[in-house]
Amino acid sequence: MSASDVAPTPATYPAREQVKVPGGRPRPWFVLGAALVVVTLTSLSVGSYRVPLLGLFGSVLEALGLETGYRLEPMQQAVLLSIRLPRVVLGVMVGAVLATSGAALQALFRNPLVEPGLLGTSSGAALGAVTAIVLDAALSSRLGPFRLLVVPGAAFLGALSATVLAQRLGGGGGRTETARILLAGVAVSAGAGAGIGLLTQMATDAQLRTITFWTWGSLAGASWSVVVASTVPLLIALVLLLKDSRSLNLLLLGEREAWHLGVDVEKLKRRLVLAAALGVGAAVSVSGVIGFVGLLVPALLRLALGPDHRRLMGASALLGSALLVASDVLARTAAVPQELPIGALTSMLGVPVFVSLLVRGKGMS
Repeated sequence: MSASDVAPTPATYPAREQVKVPGGRPRPWFVLGAALVVVTLTSLSVGSYRVPLLGLFGSVLEALGLETGYRLEPMQQAVLLSIRLPRVVLGVMVGAVLATSGAALQALFRNPLVEPGLLGTSSGAALGAVTAIVLDAALSSRLGPFRLLVVPGAAFLGALSATVLAQRLGGGGGRTETARILLAGVAVSAGAGAGIGLLTQMATDAQLRTITFWTWGSLAGASWSVVVASTVPLLIALVLLLKDSRSLNLLLLGEREAWHLGVDVEKLKRRLVLAAALGVGAAVSVSGVIGFVGLLVPALLRLALGPDHRRLMGASALLGSALLVASDVLARTAAVPQELPIGALTSMLGVPVFVSLLVRGKGMS
C-alpha cells in the first residue's frame, strides 16, 4: 500500500492549476514582517521592568554615532541586552522552525492536521529531558561544569532518536511510507508518554515543578550562550526546509507525478523528516515543548494565501516567529510576578483551530 493510496483526496490540496499563484496578488511579506517588528519591539519594551522605546532607539542611534538626547539607564540597558534581547532572538528562531516544519510535514503527508509532534519528535524530546531531570543528582556529580547542558542535550538526543525510530518503523520494501511513519510516530509518542509517566512517579517535588514547567514550554532560560548553541541546528533546519518549497508544490500533485517532474520523492521524504527532526529537536531542547505552532500557523496561512509553498514556507517562518514572541510577551505579563507556560497559551489558540479544521472536514477525507 503506497502513501498516495491512503493519503487524503486531492480536495485537501488543490490540483495542479490551483497550485499556481495568480499574478497580482499582494505579497504577504510586508504585513507579516511589520507584525514581527511590532511584537519584537513590544517584547523588548514591556515587562516587569519597563524599557522605554525612545531610550532604546536613542541607544541604537548613539551606537551609530548619532546624538538624540535619549538613552537608556544602565539598569535598563542591562535588562535589554542580557535578558530581553536573547529571549526575543531565541523566540524568533524557534517560532520560525516550528511553523516551517509544520508546513513541510503537512505537505509531505498531504494532510493539514499534521504537526511535528505527531512524528514523536516532541514526545521523544520530553522523555529525554525528563530522564535527565530525574537523574540530575547522579549526572551532576560526573559532569561538573557541563551540568547545564544535560537537559537540553538529552532533549535533543531524545527528539532525534524518536524521529529516526518512527522513520525506520515507517519504512517498508525500501520505500518510505508516509502513512506508516505517521502511525509509527503515534506509537512512539505513546511509548514516550508512558516513560514520562513512570519517571514522573520517581521525581521529587522540586523535580516535578521543573518537569511540569519544562513540558509546557518557556523562553525563560534564554541567554546568549543558549542562543549561540542553538543557532546552528535551527538555521540549518530552516534553510533545508525552505530550500524544498518548489519540490513540495510538485509533491502535492502526487508522488508519481512529482517523480516524473524530476523530484526524487524518497530522498525528499527522508530529507524533510530529518530536517524537521533536527529543527524541532533543537527548538524543544532550548524552549521545552511548545505545541500547536506547527499546526496553527500553516493552517491559517494556507487558508489566506493558498497552497503555493514558495510563499507559504517563508510566510510561515515570519508568522511563527511573531506568534511565539507575542505569546512570550503575554506569558511574561499576564500574571506578574509569575510567568505562564507558553505551550499552554499556544494550545489555547491551537485547539479551536484544530477543531474548526475537523468541522471543515469536507476536504480531509
